Amino acid sequence: MNSHITIDPAILYLGTPVVLVSTTNEDGTPNLAPISSAFWMGHTATLGLGLGSHSLANLRRTRELVVNLPSHHQVDAVDRLALTTGAERVNAWKSAAGYRHHKDKFGLAGLTPVGSDVVTALRAAQCPVALEACVEAIHETDHALVVARVVRVHAHPAVTDSGHANRIDPDAWRPLIMSFQRFYGLGEELLPSRLASIDEEHYR
Repeated sequence: MNSHITIDPAILYLGTPVVLVSTTNEDGTPNLAPISSAFWMGHTATLGLGLGSHSLANLRRTRELVVNLPSHHQVDAVDRLALTTGAERVNAWKSAAGYRHHKDKFGLAGLTPVGSDVVTALRAAQCPVALEACVEAIHETDHALVVARVVRVHAHPAVTDSGHANRIDPDAWRPLIMSFQRFYGLGEELLPSRLASIDEEHYR
């Protein structure tokens, strides 16, 4: 028996990691924006942004970014960036939603900008994982899908697997998750996955 009902949600944020995307403004200053539409395939990151996003304008121009992954401990820093934009002229949709311009996003979040190795965009020092990336394509519909190649991975030793030099320890790494505009964290592992029998190096 089908007990489902048909609904029409305005958004479909069913549960995705929150990332802080850092880009470079036209005047050379850094911009930092929270984004909750992000996923990875291999070393390709795909990000969803609004067409009026200031970060998207920066990405079109520079083709470089850092995807900073905050842990659930950085939820306050992420939330301080909510309803802010790096654009000096706030577009109509964002203005109606209560957004305001803020120039120093790193300062507002209380995060420290540090240099990257490959790209010009800066990393957020307190985020346990940071992915330097270069834009490969931007696909536009009613939103923009930014496809970027990850060219350098930075990880704090506290979230790495002590038995493997190039791995994140999922028991130590606790990403920040957004589900329908609300913040959550991960709980304990539910069940050992059969996929875990495949060595990560097999995917190279």
